[in-house]
Amino acid sequence: MALPSASGMPRKARSKFVLFALLPCLLLACSREEDKAEPEIRPVRAVTIEKREAGDNIQLAGIVESQVQVDLAFRIGGRLTERPVNVGDTIKAGQLIARLDPTDERNGLRAAEAALVAATGQLSEARINYDRQRHLYERQIAARVAFERAEQVFTTAQAAVKAAEAQVGIASQRLDDTELYADAPGVVTARGAEPGEVVQPGRMIVQIARDEGKDAVFNVPPNIRGASQPDPEVTVSLSLSPDVTAMGRVREIAPRADAATGTFRVRVGLIDPPAEMRLGSTVIGRATFARHAGIELPASALTSRDGQPAVWVVDPKAMTVALRSIGVARFNSGSVVVSEGVAPGELVVTAGVQALRPGQKVRLLGGAS
Repeated sequence: MALPSASGMPRKARSKFVLFALLPCLLLACSREEDKAEPEIRPVRAVTIEKREAGDNIQLAGIVESQVQVDLAFRIGGRLTERPVNVGDTIKAGQLIARLDPTDERNGLRAAEAALVAATGQLSEARINYDRQRHLYERQIAARVAFERAEQVFTTAQAAVKAAEAQVGIASQRLDDTELYADAPGVVTARGAEPGEVVQPGRMIVQIARDEGKDAVFNVPPNIRGASQPDPEVTVSLSLSPDVTAMGRVREIAPRADAATGTFRVRVGLIDPPAEMRLGSTVIGRATFARHAGIELPASALTSRDGQPAVWVVDPKAMTVALRSIGVARFNSGSVVVSEGVAPGELVVTAGVQALRPGQKVRLLGGAS
C-alpha cells in the first residue's frame, strides 16, 4: 500500500510524519555519543609490595614495676615510735625510715660500758701483780707457783676486757638498730607497721621500689611462652596513652607456672622508659614471634576469585586492574602474609576492591604507600 505524499496531508498529520521519520536518526546519534563517552575511572588506594620481616603479632596487658623491690625491717624487736614516711613518698639514700623506742638498748649500752670499766680496772690490778711476781721470780725471791698464778689472773683479766669490749660493741649496735635508714633512693610502695605497734625482728616496716630501673610485668600463657624467641624485642606502651612507648627486653621468666592461672610471669626490662610510665601503670606489650621474610598485605586488600584468596593488581602504565589469585601463608590481626601470587614492587589495591572489575581503569588516591 502506497503512503500518501506529504503535500497531500493536512499540516498536523504532516508534522507527525516528519517526527516519526527523524526518530531513528536521533536514536542513532545518541547511541554514537554514548559509544564515544569515556570509560569510568575508579579512585582506589594501593600499596607497593615490599618484602619484610613478618610473624605472629602478640599483645598482652601488664603493669610497670621496679626491677628491685626490698622490704626494710628492723634487726631487733621493740615498740615502733616513729615512721616519718608513707606510701608514695620519694626517699633518698640515708633517709630515716622508722625509729624504735631506744630505752632498753640505751640502758644495755650503759651496763656494757660499766662492765668494761670494771674489767679494765681488774686488768690493771692483775698487770701490776703480774709484773711484781715476775720480777720476784726472776730474782729467785718468789716461788714459781706464785708467778704462774699471777700470770693466769692477768690472762683472765685480759680476756674479760675483750669480752666487755665486745658487749659494748653489741649494745652500741643494738642502739643503732633502733633507727632504720634507707640504703638506696626509691619510692615507698607499701607499709607494714604503724607507730605504737610492737614489732618483731625482720617484720616489714616499709617496702621500697629502688631507682634501679623499671620492668613491665606480664602473665604469659604457655603457648606464647613456647613460641617465643630466646630474646624477643618488646614494644611497651601505656594503655591510656598509646603514644607513650618504650622498648624492652625479656629480663626474667618464671621457671614455674602460677598454680591458679597457669601462666608464666615474665619481666621485661624497659630501656629508657619515659617519666609517664610510673610504677603501677597499666601497659600493653607487643612482640612479633616466629619472624621470617615474607610479603605482608593489609587485610583490606583481600578479595576472592572462584572461592580462593585474590587481590587486585594495578598496571602502572595502563592504570588498569587485574584480579590475581594468591597463596596465603597466615592470617594475622589486620593483615595477611602472602606466600605466592605477587612480587615485590607491584601495586596492590587496598581500598575499593569490591567495586572493581577486570581491566577497569583506576586512579590512585594520595599515591601508593
